[in-house]
Amino acid sequence: MTSFWTGTRIRLRGIEPDDWTAFMRFAVDEERLGDAVCPPRSAEGHRAWAKEQASAEPDGDCFRLAVEALDTGEMVGAVSSNHADPQAGRFEYGVTVGADHRRKGYAAEAVVMLLRFMFAERRYHKCEARVFAHNQGSLALHHRLGFVEEGRLRDHVFLAGRHYDLVLLGILAGEFAQLHPPTEPPFDK
Repeated sequence: MTSFWTGTRIRLRGIEPDDWTAFMRFAVDEERLGDAVCPPRSAEGHRAWAKEQASAEPDGDCFRLAVEALDTGEMVGAVSSNHADPQAGRFEYGVTVGADHRRKGYAAEAVVMLLRFMFAERRYHKCEARVFAHNQGSLALHHRLGFVEEGRLRDHVFLAGRHYDLVLLGILAGEFAQLHPPTEPPFDK
């Protein structure tokens, strides 16, 4: 078996201190997309953050991983597990892919790998996602992956001078397993 963290197009790996330049680009991309407006962070601020992330231990089942393209070795995005509640059996996740690497299947593959880990290895029951209603690309991705819209918080987010709806989506472990069966058999006995 190849590494659990290696797919057909990408590999998920820990964050390295040198990844700071990619995260700086992602911050600019997210602002252009309309997903975040934050005060600019200096290059040194990004360097310090990436260095801290590189040496940080996971907080339970909450962690962030770099998404690396297998063909180039370039960091093309990041995926994270957030707000994990083992008792309730649910968690949230986030994914970002650099603007010049979108629409290549990197986000979908990263999300499937993360969910496979959280459902099969960590035994969570449900994954939740929150997407701005104006982000049609992200909504389409979630629907393709099998997420179901569970609600909409009207005018919930204030961004760039106006309010936006926030769409709540979810997928259950059983639904995920039916739509995304393992591609390889379990370890040989």
